[in-house]
Amino acid sequence: MSSVVQLLRAPLLAATPYAYAATAPAESRLIFLAGACPLNADGTTGHAGDYTAQAALCLDTLSGALRAAGATFTDVISTRVLVASPRRQDLVTAWSVVEAAFGDHDVPSTLLGVTVLGYPDQLVEIEAVAAVSDASSPRITSGVG
Repeated sequence: MSSVVQLLRAPLLAATPYAYAATAPAESRLIFLAGACPLNADGTTGHAGDYTAQAALCLDTLSGALRAAGATFTDVISTRVLVASPRRQDLVTAWSVVEAAFGDHDVPSTLLGVTVLGYPDQLVEIEAVAAVSDASSPRITSGVG
């Protein structure tokens, strides 16, 4: 299945490791994902103190949420990566994991250093928005009426 997301370059702007913008056609279904946290199956925070491992676990969580919505990383239209640290190197460490996971699908992204995140020992969180073709994606029901 081909993604409906189109990444847009801005050749007159500075070279960056991500696209400056992305679009999806009007008939697309947008998927707004909750921040993917580095949680183990039992709900505890995994890999305390390890930015690399927490970023990887966040990506696993994000992948599972995308799959539940009928999408993959190539359907992501933007990301926001939150890193609990005042040190630029910690942000870059987490970002390098995200960048590697998305590969050539280098979506518009924002990388932020924050003071604290919601779970004990949490260092990384990844938010995303995806877009899929309504014709090719399942309808997700919440069970809430």
